[in-house]
Amino acid sequence: MAIQIIFNLLIAVMWMFLSESYTVLSFFIGLFIGMGLLFFLRRFVPDIFYVIRLYRIVKLNLIFLRELILSSVSIVALAYKPKLDIEPGIFALPIEVKSSWEIALLGNLISLTPGTLSVAVADDNSKIYIHAMDLPDVEASITEIKETFEKAIMEVTR
Repeated sequence: MAIQIIFNLLIAVMWMFLSESYTVLSFFIGLFIGMGLLFFLRRFVPDIFYVIRLYRIVKLNLIFLRELILSSVSIVALAYKPKLDIEPGIFALPIEVKSSWEIALLGNLISLTPGTLSVAVADDNSKIYIHAMDLPDVEASITEIKETFEKAIMEVTR
C-alpha cells in the first residue's frame, strides 16, 4: 500500500511539472490521474488497491466512533440510574485474527470502548478475555464484537 501512495504522489508531482501549473488544483488533478493509472495497473502490484484499503481504514474508524458513542451513552445511563442493577463479568472471546498486530488492535479497541476491558490473551492466541461492566448476555456480546471490530480489522489487514 505504501508504495502505491508514493507512486501516486510522484505521478501527481510529475503532472504538476509537466503541465507547468504549480497549484493545488493541478496537484489534485495529477493525484486523480495517478489513482486511475494505479487502478488500471493494479494487477502488477501484489497488494490490494490502496484506495480500497484507505476506505476500509476509514470504515473501521467510523465503527469505533459509533461504538464509542453508544457505549458512552449506555455507561452514562447506567451511572445515573437510581438503583444500580448491573451484571459485571468476564468472558472469553474466541478470535479469528492471528497476527500479533491484529490481536493488539482488537484488544485496544475493546479496551478503549467504555464498559469493556481486555484483560488477557490466551497463550495460544485463540481467545481474548474481556471484562464487561454490564454483561446480561455473553453470546450477544461475543457476536457484537465479532461482527463489528474483528470483521473490520480483518477487512483492513487482509
